[in-house]
Amino acid sequence: MIQCLGLLLLAGSFPAQAAGLFFSDRGVRPLGRGGAFVAGADDLGSIWYNPAGLADAGNSILADFSWVRFTDDFTRQTLVTDTAGTISTVQFPTVAGSTPFLPIPTLGISHVLGQQHEWTIAGGIDAPYATLTTYPQTIGGGIPAPSRYSLVSLDGTALAILGGYAAYRPIEQLRIGIGIQALVGTFKSTVVFNANPTDRLIGAPEDPQYDALSQVKAFPVFAPSGNLGVTFVPYRWLRIGASGQLPFVINAPATVTVRLPNAPEFDSAQQTGDKAHLKLKLPGILRFGVEVSPLETLRLEASFVREFWSVHRSLDISSDTIRLTGVTGFPSPYAVPSISIPRHFKDSSSIRIGGEYSGFQAFSRTIHLRAGLNWDQSAIPDAYLSPLTVDVNKYTAAIGGGVDIAPNWRLDAVYAHVFGRDVSVSPFEASVPRINPVKGNPVASEAINGGQYSARADILGAGLNYRF
Repeated sequence: MIQCLGLLLLAGSFPAQAAGLFFSDRGVRPLGRGGAFVAGADDLGSIWYNPAGLADAGNSILADFSWVRFTDDFTRQTLVTDTAGTISTVQFPTVAGSTPFLPIPTLGISHVLGQQHEWTIAGGIDAPYATLTTYPQTIGGGIPAPSRYSLVSLDGTALAILGGYAAYRPIEQLRIGIGIQALVGTFKSTVVFNANPTDRLIGAPEDPQYDALSQVKAFPVFAPSGNLGVTFVPYRWLRIGASGQLPFVINAPATVTVRLPNAPEFDSAQQTGDKAHLKLKLPGILRFGVEVSPLETLRLEASFVREFWSVHRSLDISSDTIRLTGVTGFPSPYAVPSISIPRHFKDSSSIRIGGEYSGFQAFSRTIHLRAGLNWDQSAIPDAYLSPLTVDVNKYTAAIGGGVDIAPNWRLDAVYAHVFGRDVSVSPFEASVPRINPVKGNPVASEAINGGQYSARADILGAGLNYRF
């Protein structure tokens, strides 16, 4: 048992995504059911959906990996005011974002205890199916990309949830589960600040010679949390499940490095100190599900999920030791102020329906067929949608399957496509400002998130489950 857990922890050192929003449900087998895996949770995939399901996992090991192939397009629009006071809309060229090939794992091991096998303990590593998007820094032969003030790249982020879990089955009709978790790893973001001291006073907004390529790296991230679940099985053909996930509150030490602008004011400038703190909150989640089995080989579930994203009000970077020296016209040293990116997310809901049929036999092997659909509401109000995290109302269609390749061994696979709704953010309602850490006047910056958004994703995954 200890040796197997050690191998899983080593395997879990591969990067996992959890930096953006939860763009899709997760896990090869659960996603094959469209994410409808709350009441029906009965293997190590339960660590994310409902830890009570671990009471049915037995002595087992699970390893699955999925790739979220996310792409999006952003056509920025912004408002400009001429010398006569006339306001007009300017549209920029479209820029495309994409994610690298980065398998996201679910790794776990469970062991049964007790004279009646009433206890199950488990350890696991998992991560939400989120997106680590990268945008080009320039487009069209060297033109600065219009997305650069929101995001250049999240490449280098490596976050995962480590957890220990226990499930108890006091009677055959009831399962109770609990998990102690921590979000751990590294968060890394590259973005461009426009560091113009005379911004909108005597300096033109978004002048590229004042662009400062900046990188924020938060390490180590350690955010404890936990989850709790219950499953009630009043009849063989009916399972009712509910679970809750506590929020993750991140307050991590960070370093901020800046490539200073090419403008003359910065010819003699230098950055001294790079220490900061990154603060943000990820939501608590409630899940409810009902599974029916009209046949012993057929399982159908409908589930409802509520994510409490309203805790995610801002992304804050507080400067501890960061100073600039030698900036013409500014005091030296100049203490770089804290940065707060407004987010103002809202609570969101989603519905999943899916099923699993295990009635086929081929070459003396049982074949499992799965399919599911879900509708997922975005947590981001249109006014705060930006390339930093593109999440929209979306539908996901998934198909999956499994085969018992040997006694106690099951091989699983899944394919899902996420259909995102196109969103148009009017430049009049756009509310994410351009960040200027050295602005010398109080005039508000123009919004950087107005425009047209589209997003979609393909998800491919495979996994292996062993019961011993």
